[in-house]
Amino acid sequence: MPIEKALEAAYAADLDLVNISPNAVPPVCKIMDYGKYRFEQAKREKDAKKNQKVIEIKEIRLIGVGIDVHDFETKGNHAKKFLLAGNKVKFSIRFRGRELGHPEMGYEIMERFAAYCSEVATVEKAAKMEGRNMLMFMAPKSGK
Repeated sequence: MPIEKALEAAYAADLDLVNISPNAVPPVCKIMDYGKYRFEQAKREKDAKKNQKVIEIKEIRLIGVGIDVHDFETKGNHAKKFLLAGNKVKFSIRFRGRELGHPEMGYEIMERFAAYCSEVATVEKAAKMEGRNMLMFMAPKSGK
């Protein structure tokens, strides 16, 4: 139908003429209450956003490879708490001085962390050296 006729029909019905598909040949338009349509669309987006869960990445840092048992358990318990809350955890070890010559010690600590948190998490990204830092990412197990 011609544009003039469509505009008259929309005006007579006290509604809006909305261009649905401008690239189609001929263009597709619809007669509707545009304000109500926008309100319902915003409401749907808001409901969808409400059901989403934002996953944060929490970081646990170790300075050096000389970590004692109690410090290890404390950091491990923090990591478990973060993982149970549904967050991902990034473990990082900063190597200082001569420690850089012994990355195997860092890998050993990372493996201990992975074993310590294995009941609540899985290793998402294995331990890897990046400059002076060694990084490992763990994600919560998805059976909960």
